[in-house]
Amino acid sequence: MRTRKYQQLGLIGCGLMGGSFALALKKARLVRHVVGYSKSPSTTQKAYDLGVIDSQAQSALQACIGSDLILLAVPVSATADMLKNIRDYVRSDTLVMDVGSTKQDVADAARQSLGWNVQYFVPAHPVTGKESAGVAYADANLYRGARVVLTPLHETMPEKLQQAAELWTALGAHLTTMLPQEHDAVMAAVSHMPHLVAFAYINGLLAQGNAAQLLAMGGPGFRDFSRIAAGDAILWRDVLLANRTEVLAQLQHMQTALAQLQQTLENRDGVELERLIAQASKTRAQWRMRE
Repeated sequence: MRTRKYQQLGLIGCGLMGGSFALALKKARLVRHVVGYSKSPSTTQKAYDLGVIDSQAQSALQACIGSDLILLAVPVSATADMLKNIRDYVRSDTLVMDVGSTKQDVADAARQSLGWNVQYFVPAHPVTGKESAGVAYADANLYRGARVVLTPLHETMPEKLQQAAELWTALGAHLTTMLPQEHDAVMAAVSHMPHLVAFAYINGLLAQGNAAQLLAMGGPGFRDFSRIAAGDAILWRDVLLANRTEVLAQLQHMQTALAQLQQTLENRDGVELERLIAQASKTRAQWRMRE
């Protein structure tokens, strides 16, 4: 079955994720025109100057007029208000998606804000990104080979879910479908917690009097482990707060694991320390990212 081609993408949020989506659609020749809007006019202008969007909208509503595909690429904390703003411009021939990193809050916001039009909404989470945020880093290949999780609501029309699946597949993504709550629990464990730990680790270094010397001596291990600590502060503030229940549950598991390691060191228990390290080492060595 050939992937549907869209007449117009209404892009709300012209940053890295939204900009990459627009470029990917253009590269695949799946859209004729892209109208973009960002809260910051300078961001919208930059997206236009870079050829990410074809015309600028002065509001989210304006970006939706005439669009048969709408993507919300805004912070998760802004999703509810944005959905409420565009509610009357979502039509039966429109596919609406988001790219937020949490999904239960998005599902709740969609039900409350879109009303009857919630049936045209397919929440999505592309599990990819870059340390550098902003439309200047938008990449037409960002989603190629990436995992994209779709979390349809009970109200979502099967036709819209199929359209979303075909579209992301055409962009080279590998799809998984989950319930919103299931998604948030999984992402807390394998995405949100690693970032939280990386943030804590860097802040732990900064709290020491010789932090500059410590950072200067960092090598490949430090580079690889701390890479995700360079993530966007506002984005991760919103993600961690939105998914705080699941993140706090994972934090308990992490504290238990750290306490185990601390106990082995205090007891000079080399046998148990080796066992814990070997367990982790073997698991990581056998792990492969699933497509």
